Amino acid sequence: MKSLVLVSHGNFAEGIKQSVEMIMGPQDDIYTVGLNPSEGQDDFRKKIEQTIEGLDEFIVFSDLMGGTPNNVVSRLLMEGQQFELYAGMNLPMIISFLNGQLIDQQVDLIDKARTNIVNVNEALSGLMNSGKE
Repeated sequence: MKSLVLVSHGNFAEGIKQSVEMIMGPQDDIYTVGLNPSEGQDDFRKKIEQTIEGLDEFIVFSDLMGGTPNNVVSRLLMEGQQFELYAGMNLPMIISFLNGQLIDQQVDLIDKARTNIVNVNEALSGLMNSGKE
């Protein structure tokens, strides 16, 4: 089973992990690394390296493409480390990943992230208008 590492600016990674655990229960294979305002790239790199040091297989979700957490992890890939990195993490994406791990199936994480973005006003409008003649 792959571990999941969530990286973000501030406490976003820890907060989204807590939300996942509200829905799916405790998750021992999710690790979080946040970039604090007082830290730089070197500080964050040390934290991420310490986090992944003992992990055999893992995947990384970052909060924002082009942000420091994503850039630091991208550099590890460019240096030859082997893992998957996805930017733009959201709650449905994480839950889909975990469900895929539970049933041992590959999940299209990008599709899951995209299809769970919904304009609720439009969806409700469609429902309300379908009952009118």
